[in-house]
Amino acid sequence: MRYAFFVIIIALLQAFSLGAVLSLQWWLQPWLTSSLNIAVWALIFLMTNALLLITFSKRFDNSYRWMSAWLLVMHFMMLTALVTSLCYAAYELLIVSSATHSSETVRIGLRGLALVVFIALFVYSLYCAYAPVVRRLSIVIDKPLKSSLRIAMASDLHLGKLFGNKAIDKLHQLITANKADMLMMPGDIMDDNIKAYSAYNMSSRLKSLCSSLPYGVYATLGNHDLYGHEQPISNALRSAGVHLLNDEVLSLEYEGESIWLVGRFDNHKRQRVATTELLAQVDSTQPVILLDHRPSDIVQHSKLPIDLQVSGHTHDGQIFPANFIVRAINRLGYGYEAINQGHFVVSSGYGFWGIPFRLGSRAEIWIIDVTGK
Repeated sequence: MRYAFFVIIIALLQAFSLGAVLSLQWWLQPWLTSSLNIAVWALIFLMTNALLLITFSKRFDNSYRWMSAWLLVMHFMMLTALVTSLCYAAYELLIVSSATHSSETVRIGLRGLALVVFIALFVYSLYCAYAPVVRRLSIVIDKPLKSSLRIAMASDLHLGKLFGNKAIDKLHQLITANKADMLMMPGDIMDDNIKAYSAYNMSSRLKSLCSSLPYGVYATLGNHDLYGHEQPISNALRSAGVHLLNDEVLSLEYEGESIWLVGRFDNHKRQRVATTELLAQVDSTQPVILLDHRPSDIVQHSKLPIDLQVSGHTHDGQIFPANFIVRAINRLGYGYEAINQGHFVVSSGYGFWGIPFRLGSRAEIWIIDVTGK
């Protein structure tokens, strides 16, 4: 299975390289010579396979980011060619040809448009990664809860070199502005380790955030928190004031009533406890909120006495058209759905994975108002 995965990845990268070559050839067509044509083929395929070897060899830290960045460049080349072709087709249909619009003028104009589209894709994707939006949701659960509870949810922070203190400060501002009672972070809080977290002293910002919530900050670990650095990450989060729920349950008193919080390890942890075992420890006649990094068990959880589940992991694909794939393979790959008596929220994430770009998805936090009967 592992070898099949590598073969598929290599094949996809060669396909992307071919698409990038054809796109670049079209853009250079007015000036393309035989030698330049050969150079384009050599440059694209050499770059792809050199970065592929570097990534697989793991000789450099975060070398996967270089491969991811190059893949994004090739993807945007192809998207640019597609958008420009559609614009040209619309031009042919809507604009009546005249002597003032020579074929040479059109050719040069299209390449100017392509350059603008290419740059715009990068600027817009960077904006979507670093400018979070607030999603609002109000739900009514079939359990007693006299006072409405306001939950802020931010998944997939991936705190690291590219996403750190400014992002934590922004999250603090958003939560304060929306007067949330508590914050829930369902996994992938760190970007694989705590090197950048420690180097840039993010702990002071996270402590400030945790101390500002009237009912605290609750989290569970995601797959990126479990890649060999579980203990340092857990220690760092607890030191900052985060209540970690690693296959644990917690009874929280809110306005004189009990609310049960349940947190699961990501399924990267093979020894994790089944949800049914955790629920056996709670009073299911009272509100039950589950933090589960992946949304893969939503169908099973919809049959259990869970009132609200918050998840992340999918990033809503992060880069178009992966969002369509994510939504196709999950019952709920992104957004909100009420299933049976439960309410389920899957966030695209507050941070990002790999490189700071989002296209077809947006950095976000959720503000969820929970009311009982």
